[in-house]
Amino acid sequence: MNPKPFWNALEQQISAATGHPFTARQHRSIGGGCINQAWWVSDEAQEYFIKTNAATGLAMFEAEAAGLAELVASRTVRVPRPVCWGSIAGQAYLALEYLPLGGNDTARAMETLGRQLALLHRQPRPYFGWQQDNTIGSTPQPNGRTENWIAFWREQRLGFQLQLAARNGYSSALQRQGEALLAQFAALFTGYSLIPSLLHGDLWSGNAGCTVQGDPVIFDPAVYYGDREADLAMTELFGGFPERFYAAYRETWPLDTGYPQRRTLYNLYHILNHLNLFGSGYRSQAERMMGQLLAELR
Repeated sequence: MNPKPFWNALEQQISAATGHPFTARQHRSIGGGCINQAWWVSDEAQEYFIKTNAATGLAMFEAEAAGLAELVASRTVRVPRPVCWGSIAGQAYLALEYLPLGGNDTARAMETLGRQLALLHRQPRPYFGWQQDNTIGSTPQPNGRTENWIAFWREQRLGFQLQLAARNGYSSALQRQGEALLAQFAALFTGYSLIPSLLHGDLWSGNAGCTVQGDPVIFDPAVYYGDREADLAMTELFGGFPERFYAAYRETWPLDTGYPQRRTLYNLYHILNHLNLFGSGYRSQAERMMGQLLAELR
């Protein structure tokens, strides 16, 4: 990538999208995870957060922008507003509102986030799935519309990840357990009434923060409509959120008694995804989780 033509063209795209002239006087690379490059750009009056990837990543950015726009429209929890996206000189990009993080009162912010997430989930949607497919990390995430949540989770979540695992060479016990679980897990939903909710879809602690003004913010979504418990379950993976977050969520919308078992089912999806993305270090954890679920279903 030739930096100067890229940044010049990006400045024009931001100016056209916002209606305000923008010429970046400063830009620097910042932490962007393991999938994209990330940049901060500023003209000293306006600031933006830029993600870049190969041109093949444009569909991923288009879906992320659509998900962020829908979360913004919910008027519940703050997310960075999408500004513009596209492809320049062989590079896909996504320009977002820049939200500086680093507030001191993170405990209060996470309590507020718990309430806001419950309010987000309380806004019903007409079906399970979403308007388009997107990604979870860099893995494709199918979101075909359906009114049957169990079929959705069987085919477009666990089944899809198990098929990827088989192609990646993880067969034998993992696949046998997976097939048994796909045939039986519907029993975990007996007596449980659920509605499609707007979900962040990838809500672990690394995708949430506190602005310098003290407001909670979430980012890097993998949006779809599903069971609210799937969102809440992932908050308990990879370190989890403070107890004040969970207490505020339960106070706003109490959980069903069957949540602990379904939490394992929902988090299995993310562990299988990590197995497919990062390798065999997640295999034993996936097998333990499936073994636990199958034991509870006997």
